[in-house]
Amino acid sequence: MATKKEMEVVKGLDLKRYMGRWYEIASFPSRFQPKNGVNTRATYTLNEDGTVHVLNETWNDGKRGYIEGSAYKADPNSDEAKLKVKFYVPPFLPIIPVVGDYWVLSLDEDYQYALIGQASRKYLWILCRKTHMEDEIYNQLVEKAKEEGYDVEKLHKTPQTDPPPEEEGPKDTKGIWWFQSILGK
Repeated sequence: MATKKEMEVVKGLDLKRYMGRWYEIASFPSRFQPKNGVNTRATYTLNEDGTVHVLNETWNDGKRGYIEGSAYKADPNSDEAKLKVKFYVPPFLPIIPVVGDYWVLSLDEDYQYALIGQASRKYLWILCRKTHMEDEIYNQLVEKAKEEGYDVEKLHKTPQTDPPPEEEGPKDTKGIWWFQSILGK
Protein backbone atom coordinates (compact mmCIF):
# COMPACT_ATOMS: atom_id res chain seq x y z
CA MET A 1 0.00 0.00 0.00
CA ALA A 2 1.41 3.37 -1.01
CA THR A 3 2.10 5.83 1.77
CA LYS A 4 0.72 9.32 1.41
CA LYS A 5 3.25 12.12 1.12
CA GLU A 6 3.62 14.64 3.91
CA MET A 7 1.27 17.55 3.34
CA GLU A 8 2.68 20.96 2.52
CA VAL A 9 1.51 23.63 4.92
CA VAL A 10 1.84 27.38 4.85
CA LYS A 11 5.01 28.73 6.43
CA GLY A 12 5.28 32.05 8.24
CA LEU A 13 1.59 32.47 9.09
CA ASP A 14 0.93 35.94 10.50
CA LEU A 15 -1.56 35.11 13.25
CA LYS A 16 -2.61 38.75 13.67
CA ARG A 17 -3.61 38.98 10.00
CA TYR A 18 -5.38 35.62 10.21
CA MET A 19 -7.67 36.77 13.03
CA GLY A 20 -11.26 37.78 12.37
CA ARG A 21 -14.25 36.17 10.70
CA TRP A 22 -14.02 33.34 8.17
CA TYR A 23 -17.04 31.87 6.36
CA GLU A 24 -17.16 28.17 5.56
CA ILE A 25 -17.56 27.83 1.80
CA ALA A 26 -17.25 24.03 1.78
CA SER A 27 -16.16 21.21 4.06
CA PHE A 28 -16.15 17.49 4.54
CA PRO A 29 -19.26 16.48 6.50
CA SER A 30 -18.34 16.02 10.14
CA ARG A 31 -20.08 14.54 13.12
CA PHE A 32 -19.23 17.77 14.92
CA GLN A 33 -21.52 19.85 12.70
CA PRO A 34 -25.22 19.40 11.90
CA LYS A 35 -25.93 18.02 8.42
CA ASN A 36 -28.31 20.84 7.56
CA GLY A 37 -26.26 23.67 9.11
CA VAL A 38 -26.15 26.92 7.15
CA ASN A 39 -24.19 30.16 7.49
CA THR A 40 -21.38 28.29 9.23
CA ARG A 41 -18.51 30.53 10.22
CA ALA A 42 -15.53 30.83 12.54
CA THR A 43 -14.29 33.92 14.34
CA TYR A 44 -10.73 33.98 15.66
CA THR A 45 -9.44 36.43 18.27
CA LEU A 46 -5.82 36.62 19.41
CA ASN A 47 -5.41 36.32 23.16
CA GLU A 48 -2.69 38.16 25.11
CA ASP A 49 -0.84 34.88 25.73
CA GLY A 50 -0.55 34.17 21.98
CA THR A 51 -3.31 31.56 21.88
CA VAL A 52 -6.40 32.07 19.77
CA HIS A 53 -10.00 32.21 20.98
CA VAL A 54 -12.16 30.22 18.53
CA LEU A 55 -15.90 30.76 18.07
CA ASN A 56 -17.54 28.35 15.61
CA GLU A 57 -21.16 29.10 14.73
CA THR A 58 -23.78 27.49 12.53
CA TRP A 59 -27.49 27.99 12.05
CA ASN A 60 -29.83 25.03 12.11
CA ASP A 61 -33.60 25.42 11.81
CA GLY A 62 -33.23 29.17 12.39
CA LYS A 63 -31.30 28.78 15.64
CA ARG A 64 -27.67 29.67 16.26
CA GLY A 65 -25.56 26.81 17.53
CA TYR A 66 -22.03 27.55 18.60
CA ILE A 67 -19.01 26.18 20.38
CA GLU A 68 -16.01 28.04 21.76
CA GLY A 69 -12.49 26.76 22.07
CA SER A 70 -8.88 27.71 21.69
CA ALA A 71 -6.07 27.21 19.21
CA TYR A 72 -2.32 27.27 19.63
CA LYS A 73 0.78 26.44 17.60
CA ALA A 74 1.49 22.70 17.64
CA ASP A 75 5.23 23.46 17.75
CA PRO A 76 6.05 26.97 18.99
CA ASN A 77 9.54 26.73 17.42
CA SER A 78 8.29 25.89 13.91
CA ASP A 79 7.28 28.39 11.23
CA GLU A 80 4.76 25.89 9.83
CA ALA A 81 1.06 26.78 10.11
CA LYS A 82 0.20 23.68 12.11
CA LEU A 83 -2.14 24.54 14.95
CA LYS A 84 -3.98 22.51 17.54
CA VAL A 85 -7.58 23.35 18.36
CA LYS A 86 -9.23 22.37 21.62
CA PHE A 87 -12.93 22.33 22.41
CA TYR A 88 -14.72 21.03 25.47
CA VAL A 89 -17.81 18.92 24.85
CA PRO A 90 -20.67 18.86 25.20
CA PRO A 91 -20.83 22.67 24.84
CA PHE A 92 -23.49 23.11 27.54
CA LEU A 93 -21.43 21.13 30.10
CA PRO A 94 -17.80 21.50 29.04
CA ILE A 95 -16.00 18.58 30.66
CA ILE A 96 -14.34 16.54 27.92
CA PRO A 97 -11.47 18.16 25.99
CA VAL A 98 -11.35 17.31 22.28
CA VAL A 99 -8.12 18.30 20.52
CA GLY A 100 -7.62 18.28 16.77
CA ASP A 101 -5.21 19.46 14.12
CA TYR A 102 -5.77 22.67 12.18
CA TRP A 103 -3.27 22.88 9.34
CA VAL A 104 -3.33 25.84 6.97
CA LEU A 105 -2.61 24.18 3.61
CA SER A 106 -3.14 27.21 1.41
CA LEU A 107 -3.61 30.91 2.07
CA ASP A 108 -3.59 33.83 -0.35
CA GLU A 109 -1.22 36.71 0.30
CA ASP A 110 -4.11 39.01 1.29
CA TYR A 111 -5.50 36.50 3.83
CA GLN A 112 -8.89 36.39 2.08
CA TYR A 113 -9.26 32.63 1.54
CA ALA A 114 -7.76 29.51 3.07
CA LEU A 115 -7.67 25.74 2.77
CA ILE A 116 -7.59 23.96 6.12
CA GLY A 117 -6.90 20.27 6.73
CA GLN A 118 -5.02 17.84 8.93
CA ALA A 119 -2.77 14.80 8.72
CA SER A 120 -5.44 12.07 8.61
CA ARG A 121 -7.20 13.82 5.69
CA LYS A 122 -10.58 13.16 7.37
CA TYR A 123 -11.39 16.86 7.71
CA LEU A 124 -11.16 19.64 5.13
CA TRP A 125 -12.47 23.19 5.06
CA ILE A 126 -12.48 25.92 2.45
CA LEU A 127 -12.81 29.30 4.15
CA CYS A 128 -13.29 32.83 2.87
CA ARG A 129 -13.61 36.30 4.40
CA LYS A 130 -16.78 36.78 2.36
CA THR A 131 -19.90 34.61 2.27
CA HIS A 132 -19.21 33.62 -1.34
CA MET A 133 -16.08 32.72 -3.28
CA GLU A 134 -15.28 33.05 -6.96
CA ASP A 135 -15.47 29.71 -8.80
CA GLU A 136 -11.90 30.06 -10.09
CA ILE A 137 -10.48 30.40 -6.57
CA TYR A 138 -12.70 27.61 -5.27
CA ASN A 139 -11.51 25.28 -8.03
CA GLN A 140 -7.87 26.15 -7.31
CA LEU A 141 -8.33 25.24 -3.65
CA VAL A 142 -10.10 21.99 -4.55
CA GLU A 143 -7.20 21.14 -6.87
CA LYS A 144 -4.70 21.88 -4.06
CA ALA A 145 -6.66 19.58 -1.74
CA LYS A 146 -6.61 16.85 -4.38
CA GLU A 147 -2.82 17.26 -4.75
CA GLU A 148 -2.49 16.83 -0.98
CA GLY A 149 -4.32 13.49 -1.11
CA TYR A 150 -7.86 14.49 -0.17
CA ASP A 151 -10.90 12.76 -1.66
CA VAL A 152 -12.50 16.00 -2.88
CA GLU A 153 -15.66 14.13 -3.90
CA LYS A 154 -16.63 14.37 -0.21
CA LEU A 155 -16.64 18.18 -0.23
CA HIS A 156 -20.03 19.67 0.58
CA LYS A 157 -20.76 23.34 -0.16
CA THR A 158 -22.11 25.24 2.83
CA PRO A 159 -25.18 27.43 2.15
CA GLN A 160 -24.44 31.06 3.05
CA THR A 161 -26.84 33.99 2.97
CA ASP A 162 -25.87 37.49 1.97
CA PRO A 163 -25.96 39.43 4.16
CA PRO A 164 -24.99 36.91 6.84
CA PRO A 165 -27.07 36.53 10.01
CA GLU A 166 -26.72 39.09 12.78
CA GLU A 167 -24.22 38.45 15.54
CA GLU A 168 -26.87 37.26 17.89
CA GLY A 169 -29.88 35.22 17.00
CA PRO A 170 -32.07 32.71 18.75
CA LYS A 171 -29.57 30.48 20.52
CA ASP A 172 -29.57 26.74 20.88
CA THR A 173 -28.53 27.03 24.52
CA LYS A 174 -29.13 23.38 25.30
CA GLY A 175 -26.56 22.10 22.83
CA ILE A 176 -29.23 20.13 20.96
CA TRP A 177 -27.36 20.73 17.68
CA TRP A 178 -24.34 18.94 19.18
CA PHE A 179 -26.38 15.85 20.07
CA GLN A 180 -28.12 15.88 16.69
CA SER A 181 -24.78 16.11 14.88
CA ILE A 182 -23.35 13.19 16.90
CA LEU A 183 -26.44 11.19 15.91
CA GLY A 184 -25.91 12.14 12.26
CA LYS A 185 -28.85 14.52 11.89
